[in-house]
Amino acid sequence: MGIEWRYIGGDKVSAVGLGTWAIRDYDAAFKAYLYAFNNGINNIDTAEMYDSGGAEVFVGRLVKAVGRDNIFITTKMLPERLIDKDLVLKAARAALKRIGVSYVDLYLIHWPNPSLSIEEQVRNFEVVAKEGLTRYIGVSNFNRRELEEAQQAVTREKIVVDQVHYSVLHKREVEEELLAYCKANNIVIQAYTPLERGAVARHPIIQRIAEKYGKTPVQVALNYLISQDNVVPIPKAERVEHVKEIIGSMGWRMSIEDLNELKRI
Repeated sequence: MGIEWRYIGGDKVSAVGLGTWAIRDYDAAFKAYLYAFNNGINNIDTAEMYDSGGAEVFVGRLVKAVGRDNIFITTKMLPERLIDKDLVLKAARAALKRIGVSYVDLYLIHWPNPSLSIEEQVRNFEVVAKEGLTRYIGVSNFNRRELEEAQQAVTREKIVVDQVHYSVLHKREVEEELLAYCKANNIVIQAYTPLERGAVARHPIIQRIAEKYGKTPVQVALNYLISQDNVVPIPKAERVEHVKEIIGSMGWRMSIEDLNELKRI
């Protein structure tokens, strides 16, 4: 049992992070996330789009409570900002102000802007790293072709993350097209919606395997993802009990047979 680690760029992050999309009760979530950060989880994901910046403000509260050096912060920029470097910088500075920090650790393009070439938007976006507003850059919701284009477009930075929808119930595209490619190129896949809004807990195969290991279906669903060493799921939680459950997804492994059975779902 215990926290497992992954590397994003040169930084050590917990193999499971926390997301901030659609938090209903920020005060309850604050207590839960504080518990998480005091018990080994050290990375959090947010975006300017989430609650119109409210989720970034929430992350700022956590930073004040746990200290800037103890939290790896990822945020995401809306694609309409990418049409020019000045807009990119303006949006980034506004986000940093909401979080109350001078830089984030990882800044992602939230999804590709269809009105611009990937090359152009990535080159405009790179300015956030050049200006010291983030330590690493990456993308979100980019398919394999778009990710390859983004990698070719960067001039001084590396794409270190592609954040995509990935779970034991939603996996074909990621596992067939992205996973091996990202591994070969040292890109971490951050998996959002890894619990499918609770659907993993109701799946009979996941339930049966969970019972076999004395774990919960949530723990099995997250463990399936972290059994691959370049995947970092980012579930949301609003209760301390749920955070404890999430932490319990780390530090153990299922058999190859059970992993393969989950792969076939």
